[in-house]
Amino acid sequence: MKKLYKPIIFMVIMLCFTSCVDIEEHYDFKLDGSCNVVYGFDMGRAISVFKNLLTDSAKSTPQFNLVKDTTMTFLAAMPDSLERKLNKDELAMAANSNLSIKMDLKQSVMKMSITHTAKTPAELQYYLQHLSKISMNSQLEAVTKNSQQARGFDAQQLISGQDYYQYEVTPHKFYRIVDKAKFNAFLKKTQNTLVMAKAMLIDMPYKVILNFAKPVKKVNNPKAIVSADRRHVTLITTMDDAIKNPSIMNLKIDF
Repeated sequence: MKKLYKPIIFMVIMLCFTSCVDIEEHYDFKLDGSCNVVYGFDMGRAISVFKNLLTDSAKSTPQFNLVKDTTMTFLAAMPDSLERKLNKDELAMAANSNLSIKMDLKQSVMKMSITHTAKTPAELQYYLQHLSKISMNSQLEAVTKNSQQARGFDAQQLISGQDYYQYEVTPHKFYRIVDKAKFNAFLKKTQNTLVMAKAMLIDMPYKVILNFAKPVKKVNNPKAIVSADRRHVTLITTMDDAIKNPSIMNLKIDF
C-alpha cells in the first residue's frame, strides 16, 4: 500500500512545506477535554505559479498527471525508514492521524489536511510537539534531490524548522509561544526559499481558528479576533508579519 501512495506523497511534500501555501489550523475543544485538530494546506496558488516554470517534459510525467482524492492514516503514508525511527507513542500518534489528499495538478488543485483527535489536553500537547517529527523528511529529500520542478525551492529546509513553538495545554488553557532562537534558526536556514517566494509575489497567509465549548476568559494576542459569544478565536497573519515580529503568532488563551 505504501508503494501505491509514494507518487502522491512525493508531490504533496515537495510543495506543501514551501511557505507558498494557504495554511489553516483548526482546533475544536470539547467539554470532555478532547480536541479535534485539523491542519489544512491549500497549494492551488503555488501550483499555478510553479506550472509556469515547468518544462513540457515535466508536465508529461506520471506524477504531474496524477488525479487523486483519497484519505489514509498518516502511518500508512510514512516511509519505512522514518517509521523505524519513531517510538511507540509517536507510532500510535501517526496511526491515529489521517492524511487527506485532493490533487489535480493540471487544474492547479492540491489540498492536503492532517486530522487528529486528542482525547486529553496532555495528548494534545504531545501531538503538537511531535507532529513535525513525522513529516516524512526522507521522502522529501528523495524528491528535492532528484527533481528540478521546484527550481531552487528547497522544501526540505522548511520541514526541519516547523518545531519552533512551545506549547502548554491544560483543561483550562491553550498557550503557544514562539521560541525565538528556533524561529531565527528556521529563518536563517530557509532564507533563500523565503526570498524566492517573495520575489515570485507569493504571499504566505496563515490562519488559526479555535472553537471552544464554553466562553474564553482571556486572550493575550491583540490581533486575535474573539467572537461576540467568546467561543471562537481567530488569528490571521502572514509569514512576512511573523518575520518582522515573531510574537505575533503567540497565543495565550484561558477558558
